Amino acid sequence: MRMIAKATAASLLPLALSLAPVWAAPDEDLLGKAAGYPAAPRLSQAFQEAYRVGSFSAMDTLSPHCVLEPSTQPQPLPRVASETTFRYQFDGKGLTLDDYMQRQRATAVLVLKNGQIVAERSNYDRKPEHRLLSNSMAKTIVALGIGKALEEGRIRSLDDTAATYEPKLAGTLYGETKLVNLMRMASGAKFVEDYSGKDDLARFNQTTRTQGNAAGAQVITERVAPEGTVFNYASAETQMLGLALRGATGQSLCQYIGEKIWQPLGAESRATWLTNPVDQTELAAGNFNATVHDYARLGLLLANDGMRDGKAIVSKDYLLRMTDASQQPPAFRPGTMQNKGSTYMGYGLQTWLLPGTHRRFVLLGIYGQAIMVDPDLKLVVVHMAVAKDAAGDASGTRMGAERTALWRGIVAAYGNW
Repeated sequence: MRMIAKATAASLLPLALSLAPVWAAPDEDLLGKAAGYPAAPRLSQAFQEAYRVGSFSAMDTLSPHCVLEPSTQPQPLPRVASETTFRYQFDGKGLTLDDYMQRQRATAVLVLKNGQIVAERSNYDRKPEHRLLSNSMAKTIVALGIGKALEEGRIRSLDDTAATYEPKLAGTLYGETKLVNLMRMASGAKFVEDYSGKDDLARFNQTTRTQGNAAGAQVITERVAPEGTVFNYASAETQMLGLALRGATGQSLCQYIGEKIWQPLGAESRATWLTNPVDQTELAAGNFNATVHDYARLGLLLANDGMRDGKAIVSKDYLLRMTDASQQPPAFRPGTMQNKGSTYMGYGLQTWLLPGTHRRFVLLGIYGQAIMVDPDLKLVVVHMAVAKDAAGDASGTRMGAERTALWRGIVAAYGNW
């Protein structure tokens, strides 16, 4: 038995060495290292810097939530014997993944190639068992649930309105908007989301906290563009999609997506979704929590066009509708879509679309969360973070720009951008 124990410990040593940083992570003192990276005493303080690391790893201890149970047959994620060294260029410097972890507030970065872990790093004492907050990456998970409901006939058409499936939305701007246009962030509603605490998102959230998610639709009343014509990022639209999906299936998002997607994709651990205490509905626009390895499994499902072990978990045709730039109206494609002064990315169905020589897309969440997926290269990059600000670009750190440079370097190790 001692020999077996020694062999097991030896086999785990490379993993421990790959995950344990030998450097000082950025701003670790500011982020609460001396106190052991504590979670906030209450949810309203979770985004404060002194609590951000701990809270982003423990959101479901601060809020009501529902649970997505793991699979009885987890998807294996074997680790290559020798890690790939990734290099990238940024600000005129040649850098590596280890450099990146010392320069940016990434809690975890994992690279998956052909279903194998080829690199993994973590900062701030984060462990593989931590459930990390994904923020708006959850929007793509909602879209997968809608696709499954469409496949099963529970949703008849994406041209149906949200109120078709949630009567409480009848008569509201969002309720009378087609599902496909809510998914494209193209309701045409006047809505500012800049995370200032004084924007339309704050106004919407204040109503939902006191009256429930459906009541939030009543405060968004002005349509400034015809639906389906203009991209305008609005988390409120995903909240409406979550309500429509619940109405169409008669189940919570945790129940339906857990049964139809989370377990079939082979999740190894529980995931959680924070819920609104007023009406017990999921906070669908974000607030999903899972381990880094299970986020990698989600990315692997997407990289494999919805297939696992020869079985379609999600329809490939629907995934292409979500993620293929050529299937979006021209105004939503990379290079032409206007988003806060940039045309770099496009937007599909609750999923960001990247430019390049072939289909490539990304799930994004504020404060640096991301899963990049390249189906052609069977490449997945999971990036979890506690960035300085919501956009990840405050104080000259330029996380968003450097993260893109890192991704380009990772792609370059296997193919062309």
